[in-house]
Amino acid sequence: MNQAKREIPGFAELLHRFERTVSVLGRSQSTFQNYSRHVAAVSLHFGKIPTELDPEQIHDYLFYLQKKSKSPSQSYFKHTVYGLRFLLKSEGLSYGFLSLPEIKKEKKLPVVLSKQEVWQMLSGCKLLKHKILIGILYGCGLRCMEVRNLRLCDLDFDRKQLKVVQGKGKKDRYLPLSEHLIRGLKKYIEAEKPEDYLFGEPRGNRAGGEFNSRYSQRGVQWAVKQASRAAKILKEVSVHTLRHSFATHLLEDGMDILSIKNLLGHESIDTTLIYLQIAQLSTQKLFSPLDTLFSEFGKK
Repeated sequence: MNQAKREIPGFAELLHRFERTVSVLGRSQSTFQNYSRHVAAVSLHFGKIPTELDPEQIHDYLFYLQKKSKSPSQSYFKHTVYGLRFLLKSEGLSYGFLSLPEIKKEKKLPVVLSKQEVWQMLSGCKLLKHKILIGILYGCGLRCMEVRNLRLCDLDFDRKQLKVVQGKGKKDRYLPLSEHLIRGLKKYIEAEKPEDYLFGEPRGNRAGGEFNSRYSQRGVQWAVKQASRAAKILKEVSVHTLRHSFATHLLEDGMDILSIKNLLGHESIDTTLIYLQIAQLSTQKLFSPLDTLFSEFGKK
């Protein structure tokens, strides 16, 4: 972005208006940083700000990104389109100004771990910090940002509750704390002695952390990846996989979907309903016809 500010006429002013719009609409700073990187890349590619380009140039650039991408999801392509959309909104222009394509939302079901796999991840952690981190991610269904923002004052061991302060959508919520997790947290706090953030100020020689700061997003992701590898899990495991597993396992254990929605902090029940497609509920358990075929004829 700094290069674009120096080299592209009008980019610094454009970026200021862009940041103002993102902030006024209540989006996070990380959203601004993500979108502005893509807007800067477009500007540097053409040597001018995107609003001075025509649809043909934009389509050539997007085609170039598609050819360049090695990822089936084409996330860089998608975020470029999203960034340009937000930019046009900040400039009071319609999406048709650059003839931006529609991004169809993929209907993918989330990856969910079995309880055995979660147990293997917890058991295989070498560092107490990583064990507690994964325990909170799974046991409370937190997002990466939420676990990084946890402070000591957000933990209430007497009431067995954890408070999420200003989670996604800038909403607070309370979550139940397992007694097993409370014991681990007390042990961790005694050993690590964090002063403010629960996972703050990691020591310089600790893997996956940043000195004198909160645990980084990359550090959290790294810890989860390491634990899944140590557990020899073949599924593609991310931080959010533990959140998906939290919701699915609660549903399978008998919790109602509305309570799960509130625990997850979802705005709409429609977002939570996806877990009904994944959970193996005893009342509507699916099975293969091979099972009944073998039970009827296999022993004859």
